[in-house]
Amino acid sequence: MRHFSLSAILPLAAFLTALFSPVMHSCITDDITTSPADQPEFSTDTLDMGYMFTGTDNPTFSFRVYNRHDKVLNISSIRMKSAGSPFRLNVDGLAGQQFGDIEIRPNDSIYVFVAASLPVNGNFEPSWFTDAVEFVTNGRTSEVIVKAQGSDVERLHGQIITADTRWSADRPRQVFDSLVVAPGATLTVEAGARICFHDGAYMRVRGSLVTDGQPGNPVRFTGDRTGNVVTDIPFELMSRQWQGMYIAPTARDCRLSYTEIINTWTGVSVDSSEVTGSPVLTLSNCRLRNSAGHVLEASHTAVEAYASEFAEAGAGPVRLTGGTHRFIGCTFSNYYLFSAITGPLVSLSHISADSSTGSSAPLMKASFINCILYGSGGDMAPTDLKGSQVTVERCLLRSNGSDDDNFLHCIWDTDPMFYTVRADYIFDYRLHGDSPAIGQALDGYSDLMGAQDFYGAPRGSASLGAYEPKAGDDSGE
Repeated sequence: MRHFSLSAILPLAAFLTALFSPVMHSCITDDITTSPADQPEFSTDTLDMGYMFTGTDNPTFSFRVYNRHDKVLNISSIRMKSAGSPFRLNVDGLAGQQFGDIEIRPNDSIYVFVAASLPVNGNFEPSWFTDAVEFVTNGRTSEVIVKAQGSDVERLHGQIITADTRWSADRPRQVFDSLVVAPGATLTVEAGARICFHDGAYMRVRGSLVTDGQPGNPVRFTGDRTGNVVTDIPFELMSRQWQGMYIAPTARDCRLSYTEIINTWTGVSVDSSEVTGSPVLTLSNCRLRNSAGHVLEASHTAVEAYASEFAEAGAGPVRLTGGTHRFIGCTFSNYYLFSAITGPLVSLSHISADSSTGSSAPLMKASFINCILYGSGGDMAPTDLKGSQVTVERCLLRSNGSDDDNFLHCIWDTDPMFYTVRADYIFDYRLHGDSPAIGQALDGYSDLMGAQDFYGAPRGSASLGAYEPKAGDDSGE
């Protein structure tokens, strides 16, 4: 066996290292450009963070910084331009106000995240906060403008309304834990008011709730998250942000007009009541949507709804058990995003002896007139209403069925042509201009629908469902 001495190997190793080290180095390290002409590009020139509350941490937004060059781009400084800025940065996983020597590989990009903590300013009217993220690269400076609109907010903890109270729209209100209307008290909420519920908060009505929304200026009961969950999905589309609204058996004469209730776990729940002759809850030109469960559930009580939307619910939009109900000119649909849909658009129980829930309460009496039922999960269950006091008259349905003693003059298996495009996160249940639902409504109910729909479009085309055709569209294109 031939042996090699260490003294012979070392010179050879040194030679090979010298020969191949430039090649190895070029494989793991790219040249850094120093040309002033080589600058980063940005996914936006202005990052608009939208509306948010002052005095609290708010959602984080982001934009991308691109290196469109064939060499490494070294950004010598990234910082908020103004001292004491209410905006904070996160670059490469680190939070702060200023960063140095951030390298972007050739034809690659990085994200810059921006968060805001807007200072309380004693003003409930929204005001703008503006700054810029400043980049210095190869001796040249570029900027991305950052702006947010913020206002102070009235924060409520364990709020109990014990006497008749009126809330104006002069300030947003943020509810932590609970908002309760005590028996005998009425809370009246004026047009344009926003009541925003924090995670886990709920509203309980033991007295009466009245909302005076107006077309194009609704009352809003929502979660308190603003901005986007991810780039294309706003928090406005997200359920499970607050528990929802519970209307107790002691409640009386709750009347909601031009009102939105969204982002809930359980929507609006109306519990059993012995009241007869008048509805416990009346909804006029309202939108109930985005609930993990139902957007409306009512048990052995009385509900009436006119020109209202019930949509986007994991368990199906509406569940009714017994009671006396009337739905006229309403839209029921469901393209819920965040779980499998487990129920139909309208679920009915305690409507006949066969479907009795075991309660001794009277069987359901219900009518659906001039409505649209079209979406995922089936139209109605049960589908056979024979022997019940439930009627569905002049409604447009997705099902391929036929009229009988309970389904009267219906339009079957027909697309109403909504503007909704689920893949693009558009949930707009207004009608295209050539929708087959236009001009099909039975006469005699216009006085219950309101002079304008939720969006402010004048009534007049005798459309089925909650809405007139979308303004400016007369072709369906």
